Amino acid sequence: MTRACRLLGYVRPYGPAVGVSAAATLVASVLDGLTFALLIPFLRLLFGMGSPGPARATALERWLEAAMGGLLDPGDPVAALRAVVLLIVATFAVKNALLYLAGLLKIRAQEGVALDMRLGLHAHLQRLSLDFYGRTRGGQVVSRLVQDPDQAKLVVGQVLSTVVQSGTVVAVYLVLLLALAWRLTLLTLILAPAIAVLLRPVITRLRARARDVVHDRAELTAMAAETVEAARVVKAHGGDPAERERLASGAQRYGRGLIRAERLALLSHPLSETLGAAVVMAIVAAGSVSALTGGTLRPEVLLAFLAVTLRLLPPVKALSQVPALAEFALAGAERVFDVLDREPTDVDPPGTRAFPGFAHEIVFDRVWVAYEPRRWVLRDVSFTVRRGEIVAIVGLSGSGKSTLLDLLPRFVEPARGDVYIDGVSIGQYERTSLRRALGVVSQHTVLFHDTVRRNIAFGDRAAASTEDVEVAARAANAHHFITELPHGYDTVIGERGHRLSGGERQRLAIARALLRDPPILILDEATSALDAESERLVQQAIRRLIEFRTVLVVAHRAETVAYADRVIRLERGRVVGSPVPLRTRSSV
Repeated sequence: MTRACRLLGYVRPYGPAVGVSAAATLVASVLDGLTFALLIPFLRLLFGMGSPGPARATALERWLEAAMGGLLDPGDPVAALRAVVLLIVATFAVKNALLYLAGLLKIRAQEGVALDMRLGLHAHLQRLSLDFYGRTRGGQVVSRLVQDPDQAKLVVGQVLSTVVQSGTVVAVYLVLLLALAWRLTLLTLILAPAIAVLLRPVITRLRARARDVVHDRAELTAMAAETVEAARVVKAHGGDPAERERLASGAQRYGRGLIRAERLALLSHPLSETLGAAVVMAIVAAGSVSALTGGTLRPEVLLAFLAVTLRLLPPVKALSQVPALAEFALAGAERVFDVLDREPTDVDPPGTRAFPGFAHEIVFDRVWVAYEPRRWVLRDVSFTVRRGEIVAIVGLSGSGKSTLLDLLPRFVEPARGDVYIDGVSIGQYERTSLRRALGVVSQHTVLFHDTVRRNIAFGDRAAASTEDVEVAARAANAHHFITELPHGYDTVIGERGHRLSGGERQRLAIARALLRDPPILILDEATSALDAESERLVQQAIRRLIEFRTVLVVAHRAETVAYADRVIRLERGRVVGSPVPLRTRSSV
């Protein structure tokens, strides 16, 4: 399926709106042509010229005579002229009302296309594995989600509407021209294709430039997002000049590419207009010769023919711009399709079932994980976690601790081996129901630009009561500082929770996990961002909550895992030695 056909598939649900818009445009185009056809009786009445008679009348004149004969009283030319003028004004009014209706329907259709594309892309992004996000810059993802659908919707807002509106106008005017002077019209049709032939090389080069512009724009978005997110680090390390230079380089590259693309797009406009003017002048010359030499083309018909021909130039020019607009729209759509064509990996295969609950043990059985071929992050990892146990995972950075815990919620999948809960592979369970049994607190605290309450009551616990939210906050030792905020639980904490300290953000994340009351708790460096006092408060909360709960905790410091039943050490993705029980924990 071509890019264009695939993009038009998004237009199909809005077929009725597009169809009514096209019909309104068609009628408006016919009325627009009628206003120019009325120039013939208007000029006759204005200059006192009589009827040419059936023998010399053109097909259009005969049709006007049949349709308007009752309005044009030869005995009262002033009244007839007044009737023609009023008819022209009324025709213009109806035509513009129809064009307004067509424009409204076009806007609804194009925004619907952008919305459907954006929502479909977002839903697909949620089905991709975390590996995709690890390999793709965040700004690139945001650009494809926000900017590219807006560019792709041009296929409705400008491309299709231009083809329908301008194409209809051209068709109507060609019919009028044929009815006025068919020989001159044939001359027009012979000369016009030269425009498309001469524009083809320009459009071909524009296609490549459009793809480059879209890519450079996404890169600039990614750089800007990184600069904003890393503002503290940039200022602390004196990186402002380097970041300005980096962003300026990206902005200049995008600007140069945009200028090159626009230069080609702008070139098509004067080129097509010049060629169109040459065609018109050729027609004027041929028609003038016929009129001056006493041919069949009378002066009033020649004037009407020239008026219609000149009116034909804007829609022809608009149609000549369609290929350039289409390439920009298709470039945005192509980037969206590039993501949509990626095989979703965070989805459940047929035959999976709901997770029934955790009863006895979790078994990691000879697990191997690699993010890239043959570059193993985990190697032959095996151990068992019994219900109610607290197992600490320790090791140097890069030893595979976080990857090991990502196996349980199925954020990553093992290349070899498997993970079992109560003797059943977790691959047989639906991801959603399995994750409901887990409370996850990552080493990177993620909070949203929302209230404290909505940050704690998040996801499948969004409907939690105020009492439940406060219980979770108290358990995480967060209630006290929350009540001291300006609006308590209804305080908006800013993007990524920047209004809170690191320890406060971490405790909110722990409260969010505890609100779910999960049987299995995963703490990945859960206290790494806390000072000594905050860590003490968090560890008090964890000690109160470990009863009847299975906990897997990752930490670098020995004091963080002082309450663990067993300690498992990882080195270069392997379990080293035997699990260290509580009584020998001091050796860790």
